[in-house]
Amino acid sequence: MLDSTKGVMRMPLFSIRDVIAVGAAVLGPLIVAAVIVPFRGAITNTNLALVLVVVVVAVAAMGNRFAGAVAALSSAVWFAFLYTQPYEQFTIFKGVDLETTVLLIIVGLVTSQLAIKARRVKVLAVTDADYLTRVHDVTALVQSAAPPTVVIDQVQNHITEILFLHGCRFESGPASGNLPRLEQDGTIMMSHWHWDVERYGFPEREIELRVFGDGSCQGRFLLAPTPGTSPSRQARLTAVTLAGQAGQVLAAASAHQTG
Repeated sequence: MLDSTKGVMRMPLFSIRDVIAVGAAVLGPLIVAAVIVPFRGAITNTNLALVLVVVVVAVAAMGNRFAGAVAALSSAVWFAFLYTQPYEQFTIFKGVDLETTVLLIIVGLVTSQLAIKARRVKVLAVTDADYLTRVHDVTALVQSAAPPTVVIDQVQNHITEILFLHGCRFESGPASGNLPRLEQDGTIMMSHWHWDVERYGFPEREIELRVFGDGSCQGRFLLAPTPGTSPSRQARLTAVTLAGQAGQVLAAASAHQTG
């Protein structure tokens, strides 16, 4: 969505996955609690609460903190309504049932946060491994004495994928113009100020990534962002690293020609 006051792309507050997770957070505990109702006389309330905690964890692993919190509260509500006497009323007479309900909320919130953190760590590990593999692939290509054009094509493909670009092309020679620039530290410079990628995503215009080799600019990759995307800083740093590998090859080829 375009912010008319600043002319920048804002990321949506919720993704489709988040919306689905919130829906599961609201309905999931109700459905599970209703299915177990016929067995509530044979299962202790503590065990029933543990079953609902599992539902909370599943929702949190799929969604975000908000979905996990909603699932914990939904579980407590339906536990109180269906499994504490008097049944099917939001009234709790027994102190032990009140304690179980409160603990259900607390345990549900805590375990949902742990599930979210575990999922993020797993995603980060997989993502970092992918970035490392891409850098290794280009390194192997460089060491094989592949032509500069082959290396550049490979780097273009990798940068396009990790930054979710609409397109990417290489332009040789000194950089010119006044395009937004992806810097060596992963930030984006717009004229004389830094663009907040985490808040606004990529600018809605072409971005240059300068390619350096032997201390001089060998050219630049021109990046065409996909609207609404916000690549991570790690992804941007990986793109810079890949561009640096292309720069080394171009500098070596240039030195060979002049020598």
